Formats: sequence, structure tokens, C-alpha cells
Amino acid sequence: MGQKIKKIDENIWKVMHKIGKPCLRISFAIVFIWFGLLKPFGLSPAEGLLRETVTWLPFGSPDNWLIIIGYWEACIGVLFLFKKTLRIAIALLFLQMVGTFMPLIFLPEVTFQNNNILTLTMEGQYIIKNVFIISAALVLGGDLYKSSKK
Repeated sequence: MGQKIKKIDENIWKVMHKIGKPCLRISFAIVFIWFGLLKPFGLSPAEGLLRETVTWLPFGSPDNWLIIIGYWEACIGVLFLFKKTLRIAIALLFLQMVGTFMPLIFLPEVTFQNNNILTLTMEGQYIIKNVFIISAALVLGGDLYKSSKK
């Protein structure tokens, strides 16, 4: 019985190894295309937070930034679909991530409850979950390095 369980376990791990990174790339594509395209059409629940975040920028209106960021995100998603454009997708993602963390600094009253850094608002949680996105991008990027050394 133990040998059967070990064989099943090995087969599960082999499948996970084979499909894990492609699934990760497709997940990135779905999330970034979907969330990105909501923004230019005024359908994103993050629209208010984004508008508040970009009001301090010296050029462009919040409306224009909403469109630019939305299409930027959709572009990131499309680039994640193809292995050949993965490096570009990851680079654009990291640039975009800088902006996503800005409300934690510039809008603490929106991202933290009672300005307490230990108690996030829903908006703050929405931002902090990007740590997982960054980590997943690091995994895919590390895999690119590994495969370039072969």
C-alpha cells in the first residue's frame, strides 16, 4: 500500500511541475487583462483609489491615467501569454507595482484603519496582496534565468 501512495504522490508532483508555470502565466494573463480592461471602461472597483493616487502627478488628468494604467495592465497580461515576451511582461509588471504601493505612502488614511499600519482597510488589503503577484513573477523570472544557463 505504501508503494502505491508513493507512486500516486510522484505522479501528482510531476503533473504540478509540468503545468505549474504555464498555469501561473495564464493566471497572470487573466487577472491583468481583466482588471486592466475594467479601468478604461469605468468599471473597476479600484477606480477611486487610483484616481486619488494619481492626483498629485504634475501631468495628465486622473481620467487619462486611468486609461493608460488600464491598457498598461492589459498589455502586461497579453505579454504573459507568450514565453518569448515573458521578460518584458515581468519588467512592465515591476514598474506597475511601484505605482500600486503608492497609496500606502500617499493615502494612509485610505489604506489603514485609524492610521494603524497593522489594520488594513479593504483597499490596503487589495494593495498588499500584490506581494503574491511579485513573488510569482520572481518565480517565473528565476525560471528564465535557469533556462538561459542550459
